[in-house]
Amino acid sequence: MTESVAIVGAGLIGRAWAMIFARAGWDVRLFDSAEGVAEAALPLCAEGLRTLAANGLCTDPEGAAGRIRSAGSLAAALDGVDFVQENGPERLDVKRTLFAELDAHAPRDAVIASSSSAIRCSLFTEDLPGRARCLIGHPVNPPHLIPLVEISGAPWTDPAALARAREVYEAIGQVPITVLKEIEGFILNRLQGALLAEAFRLASEGYVTPQDLDKTVADGLGLRWSFMGPFETIELNAPGGIADYCARYTGFYKSLAADPAPPSVYEAPATEAIMAKWQPPDDLPARMNRRDTRLAALRAHKASQKD
Repeated sequence: MTESVAIVGAGLIGRAWAMIFARAGWDVRLFDSAEGVAEAALPLCAEGLRTLAANGLCTDPEGAAGRIRSAGSLAAALDGVDFVQENGPERLDVKRTLFAELDAHAPRDAVIASSSSAIRCSLFTEDLPGRARCLIGHPVNPPHLIPLVEISGAPWTDPAALARAREVYEAIGQVPITVLKEIEGFILNRLQGALLAEAFRLASEGYVTPQDLDKTVADGLGLRWSFMGPFETIELNAPGGIADYCARYTGFYKSLAADPAPPSVYEAPATEAIMAKWQPPDDLPARMNRRDTRLAALRAHKASQKD
């Protein structure tokens, strides 16, 4: 029997989720509270699926597009579905109102996941009768191209709901990770925020141009990080693995951690200093070609290190 999902909110993220579920063979009900938005999203989803197919990421774009339907009401979208993916505005008051409706009308055994990128699940589900089946399923934009999904529950979320969400996301081709304890911003945004704050500081204080800082990530850290995480990276960077790396280098990192970038790096004059020097690069195709060549060589090098 084909499983079904309600995609609530038909903006960029909602449309991406619709394509992901439909590509995996699910029936998709797409709903948006703004009149006409869900209907207008259908041809956009079909176009997106064709683009995925042209790049080898969808085997049957027309069949997938045919599995996406717009729903005329929230109740119609939720009727009999197996899973709910909410994509409303990133506002706590909206999440509270919307989740109350979702919990009231979704089937009792359906998991209700929010695409929220920073708001903790406990902040908008505490008073819901069905709060045990509510959780965060935070994707990375654009979800149909970047597969990571962060699963985060509230203290009262049923472990079975978390397991079910992970099972669903894996089955539709995403890469789920579980946030073991609630934390603001989850995992990816906290890692990104740490790097971004230091990037703002280094560029705004004149240590490096914004362009060269981007090269440092794109042609340095990013090449490794595209297929290795930070722990695997340091394991391979010292003969004795992680323990050896810590013994050799953490004195330096401790000194950095003692002087973190302050919140003011996101304000003027720091931001103005960066924008005054920023020039968007125009050589993306050439950089992508170089990346593909280097990634293949890096993967081979990594394999040789583990032998």
